[in-house]
Amino acid sequence: MEVSPVYRQSDDSQQDRPAHPQVFLTGEAQKSDHLRAGPCVDFPVSVVLPAGGTGERTGLQTPKQFCPFLGRPLISYTIESFERVSWIQTIMVVVAKENIGFMMDIVQQFQHNKVRVVPGGSTRHRSICNGVMALGEEGVREQEKPAASSRPKVVIIHDAVRPFVDEDFLHKIAVAAKKQGAAGSIRPLVSTVIATTSEGYLDHSLERAKYRASEMPQGFRYDVIYQAYQRCTESDLEFGTECLHLALQYSGINAKLIDGPPTLWKVTYKRDLAAAESIIKETLSQTACLITGGLEAGVTLANVLQKAFGALDVELKVTPDLMGDNAMYLLKDWNFFQVSVDPSSLSEVEALLVALEAGNRVLLNPAVIIWMHLSVTAEPFTSMLAAESGALTGLAIKAKLRNILLYGIWLHQPQSLDRDF
Repeated sequence: MEVSPVYRQSDDSQQDRPAHPQVFLTGEAQKSDHLRAGPCVDFPVSVVLPAGGTGERTGLQTPKQFCPFLGRPLISYTIESFERVSWIQTIMVVVAKENIGFMMDIVQQFQHNKVRVVPGGSTRHRSICNGVMALGEEGVREQEKPAASSRPKVVIIHDAVRPFVDEDFLHKIAVAAKKQGAAGSIRPLVSTVIATTSEGYLDHSLERAKYRASEMPQGFRYDVIYQAYQRCTESDLEFGTECLHLALQYSGINAKLIDGPPTLWKVTYKRDLAAAESIIKETLSQTACLITGGLEAGVTLANVLQKAFGALDVELKVTPDLMGDNAMYLLKDWNFFQVSVDPSSLSEVEALLVALEAGNRVLLNPAVIIWMHLSVTAEPFTSMLAAESGALTGLAIKAKLRNILLYGIWLHQPQSLDRDF
């Protein structure tokens, strides 16, 4: 079989990457290269991301996967959703040959270190097939079949224009795929499906409750999807769209179907870009994380704020620090309250800024940090404010360049916070 070339980002591009947040969180960078949060798997998983479409339905000259979206191409957000998952090894992005250079520029600009790029085919199935074959044949290009040591155990197939996919659901798909051989996400049908006659009249309708919409992501054991593409017909490659059907027809695997979250929808039309931006902003404003620093006064303040935020339908999570398992808040939250009683240092905020930047997260919207300085000394408030406002302003200016908004709140109360809050 002819193997399509696989394009990699040069290792030189990693030299300027920031230190991983694990350095800040544990002080032991040598133990792990990943910030682990959420479920994990003990078998190799890779992703095939078909991105060869022309985006005709958007009405734009630029294919929708490359449309600028909040400052970066849409496909970059989708890639980052997978790169943040520590147990995903390789993301094989399949693009039209004429877009390979453009895609490699995106990989380099946004430092996507798990991505490989492979030329696509003339249809969706041909492009996915190229990606699947490239996963197994990378490094063993002269062999007829992929070597077991080079291929993943499970392959997740996803659309480049579905940026909203979370780790918990990917875990469900990966585990089900390994156990069953294939797994797919489904959603309830929004509209009733009807059949028409050749003259354009109603023939019959389907009972909506009995049917589901097939969505992405889908997962497969590598041998299952590899065999399916090896055995399928030219007609399948030219006109087919459903990978689960190929697994059933040519590998005899009946996929496990899993109800997916409503965020699995894909950007199809131009208006969807605006809708996606609104969804992001609304979602990111519904949760926040308060870091108490292990202070009793911080816990007291957290209790008060939790009640106030609850009335606004905002969930406030409380943690003493961002060490160990608590590091998950760095990946899942965008609004942070850092409580401090240090009268002259912004070290906690500076560390939080470094951790957010080093996490290489997709900045769909600016992250927000509010530094809450609790002063219980007899020192005049104006004296403290003058000493710290300049330093905070300078730090906020630098943070804004990294798409992080930093604010400060000074709470001065020489008496017990327990009595006043």
